[in-house]
Amino acid sequence: MEETANAQPAPPPAPGAEQYPALDFADSVIALPGGRLLDLLGTPRSAGRWLAERGLAPADAGLHEVCAARMRALRQQVRALLASRIDRTPAPREALAAVNEALTRVPTAAPLHWDEVRGLHRAAPHPTDQIVDHALGALAADTADLLTGPDAARLTACGSPPCNRYLLRAGRRHWCSTRCGDRARAARAYARRIEARAD
Repeated sequence: MEETANAQPAPPPAPGAEQYPALDFADSVIALPGGRLLDLLGTPRSAGRWLAERGLAPADAGLHEVCAARMRALRQQVRALLASRIDRTPAPREALAAVNEALTRVPTAAPLHWDEVRGLHRAAPHPTDQIVDHALGALAADTADLLTGPDAARLTACGSPPCNRYLLRAGRRHWCSTRCGDRARAARAYARRIEARAD
């Protein structure tokens, strides 16, 4: 079940998300207890709000579903790259291609077009597409910086199921939030009680 950002407040950013917007981007879909998902990019409105809150788009950008869908698609590929880094497995080719496309998609000039009515002409992409292209390019660049920089070794997944968020580990902490840490500790205490009863 997918929920919008209005259905439930999002947890605080995971450690490292303020430093790396790509980490915050990857964590914009949150697995909740009971098999529910909180998708901060689930609608064009919530995706636009997410970009605006991070200074990646104006508040009145007016995103459409195609823009939100492009954001969710890139997020999936960024998550795949983070997971492969954590698992020390080869980076998925599709994920690399998606991030590289976002890195190179931002035009520096209006492209040249041809049609039978106007002939050769230059036309800039739609303004909303330009906003999304620039935002996704910035997030892709930040993903590359995170995965190739000194903090890559600190990248980890939250250790409290069912949470699916990523964070930068600080010391022994393996949880994205106090809530997840409390849930993990409670699960361990419960497991110890069950084990003690079995003895």
